[in-house]
Amino acid sequence: MTTGLPQEKPLFGRPWIFIRGVPAMKFLPPEGPPEIAFAGRSNVGKSSLINALVGHKGLARTSNTPGRTQELNYFVPDGYSGQENDLPPMALVDMPGYGYAQAPKEQVDAWTKLVFDYLRGRATLKRVYVLIDSRHGVKKNDDEVFTLLDKAAISYQLVLTKTDKIKEAGVPRLMSETLEKIRKHPAAYPEVLATSSEKSSGLDELRAEIVRTVGYV
Repeated sequence: MTTGLPQEKPLFGRPWIFIRGVPAMKFLPPEGPPEIAFAGRSNVGKSSLINALVGHKGLARTSNTPGRTQELNYFVPDGYSGQENDLPPMALVDMPGYGYAQAPKEQVDAWTKLVFDYLRGRATLKRVYVLIDSRHGVKKNDDEVFTLLDKAAISYQLVLTKTDKIKEAGVPRLMSETLEKIRKHPAAYPEVLATSSEKSSGLDELRAEIVRTVGYV
């Protein structure tokens, strides 16, 4: 069966590169390949998870300063220019972190508008993975994002991060509690994934879910 994937290497087994940061909708790459986006509160571990997924520690910028990601950052497998006639099989999008109260209001408003416009207007966006810090669980601003995604009719799935920071025995219970919190959200995918970028746990499951989501199975 033809999967649509590059045959010489598995999708996540080849090098990935950063192609552009998008500060406004007019700078988005041409639509074409499916896109998978990652959202979450500032300092939830988005950049670390993206780096771990593709096996490239320096791909997405990581920082101890919350709110550093201020654009939609696009990553694709190496060998593609991102131009109209040379499109990759898929793209990963690192979205600006939310919930960072210390940023100036006008900056927060600009980030918010960019994210909302992207969610409403990107036909090639297949799913948003909303990351939840396992040490803190679902917070009020997470639930606000769930509601936004419901209204935009964008499929999203919750991913617990930093599970190495909590007791192993507590992970199944936290997964169950988190699933219960999204049960009434119509656009939420009814399965929660648990990951640790530090220990590389849950990454294969997340990779497999992404491949299924973009239709390469």
